[in-house]
Amino acid sequence: MKKQILALFLVLAFASCDKKSKVEKAVEQIPVQLKVDRFDKAFFEATPKDLPNLKAEYPFFFPQGVEDKLWIEKMQNKDWRDLYAEVEKKYPDFGKQTNEIEDLFKHFKYYFPETIMPKIYTVIGEMDYNTKAIYANDKLIIALELYLGKDVKFYTFPEYLRQNFEERQMMPDIVSSFAMRKVPPPSDKTLLSSMVYYGKELYLKDIMLPDYTDAEKIGYKPEQITWCKENESYMWRFFIDENLLFDSDSRLPNRFINVAPFSKFYLEIDNESPGRVGQWVGWQIVRSFMENNEVSLQDMLKMDAKQLFEKSKYKPKKNE
Repeated sequence: MKKQILALFLVLAFASCDKKSKVEKAVEQIPVQLKVDRFDKAFFEATPKDLPNLKAEYPFFFPQGVEDKLWIEKMQNKDWRDLYAEVEKKYPDFGKQTNEIEDLFKHFKYYFPETIMPKIYTVIGEMDYNTKAIYANDKLIIALELYLGKDVKFYTFPEYLRQNFEERQMMPDIVSSFAMRKVPPPSDKTLLSSMVYYGKELYLKDIMLPDYTDAEKIGYKPEQITWCKENESYMWRFFIDENLLFDSDSRLPNRFINVAPFSKFYLEIDNESPGRVGQWVGWQIVRSFMENNEVSLQDMLKMDAKQLFEKSKYKPKKNE
């Protein structure tokens, strides 16, 4: 009997691997070639007399109303030039990253054939961690100053933000920007709707970034993923007992959804918890739904959060 069970397990395992390989083989065959424009180089290697040509070539990077003297000041400022030198040291050639982005867009194209292939622009921005990578129609803009490594001297951000200023976060950030165009915003302000919204985004990372770890997809440290897994049942019981799933309290996103150093159960476990645990639980709900329902990716993304949750059969494992 044990031999039969083992044989069945091996058959299922090989079938699963074969299915994955068929998808990945199909993805590999999709022709994608993207062009990178190093605006960061063009700007910081220019002289003041080159500014008119820069503005003509890249009008979208020069908002109207900003005086030329401010751009020239930025070109010549020592702090900006030191930052550019650090970017240049980290990314003297963008070939490796371009290949990774092309592979990512092959996945986009496989699941969403209507995807527009963008031109890639690398920039050095204002260190806005909310806009690290922006995919907008025919442009993909990547702020390289936020992918230098969490310990670089230029960062004055707290640890929970700096941990995602690594090169490996570039692809997950691109998927997040892509997801904004594919995942409809929550239909209401309940905690469940927010959880499922981000769960859908993270599920997109599952299929678009098959070689990435869960920690890399959500931007956690490995030990933070471990904490979530070990406390999944406890967190779920808390949400149920406190009647939070269908609560629209405006404070709930800051407690469990938004970027933060830790989540706010208002209990002793808070300091041990990572921020955004509501996103992580929403991810598990969406994963459970896709495992238990024959639904296309596109249809799942459009589904109402409550309906998706009810059909997910989500039930976290009890802690031993």
